[in-house]
Amino acid sequence: MAILLVLMAAALVGADQLVKYWAIHDLKPVGTKEFIHFGDFKIIDLTYLENDGAIFGSMSGQRWFLVGFTSLVVIGGIILLFKVYKRSKLLNIALTLFIAGGIGNLIDRFRFSYVVDMFEVKLFHFAIFNVADICVTVAFVLLLIYGIFIDPKIEKAKKAETEKAAENE
Repeated sequence: MAILLVLMAAALVGADQLVKYWAIHDLKPVGTKEFIHFGDFKIIDLTYLENDGAIFGSMSGQRWFLVGFTSLVVIGGIILLFKVYKRSKLLNIALTLFIAGGIGNLIDRFRFSYVVDMFEVKLFHFAIFNVADICVTVAFVLLLIYGIFIDPKIEKAKKAETEKAAENE
């Protein structure tokens, strides 16, 4: 499973960087391209954006803070993954997505001092984001699911096992 997680992280970082490479070379010159539409109903467009901040452009111009913070979060995610590796496959996948997304955006911050974004949600005028951001968002949702539904069951089973072992002594 560990090898699969490393391969998954590498594939996601690779996909993120490939899409960003395409965006820089093909999308940047035109600015915006239509992507997912149903007639005149726009869902997602491809729009080139250089984001030197964090989520929704917050902390704009704080490159080194964002590099440092993201690096700490990625390192923390790796350490946590090693600690909880045998706990849950869903948790492993969520942490791997989180790590891959962080690495993908770190690469941009080191290379360009900004993150390349390209997916613009037109459906409800949300934000412009990239593959790494998708990884982090999916990871967050999976971590919520894990924390709400799975971890309590694991803890309950552990408690029952401990109580049963104590009774048998």
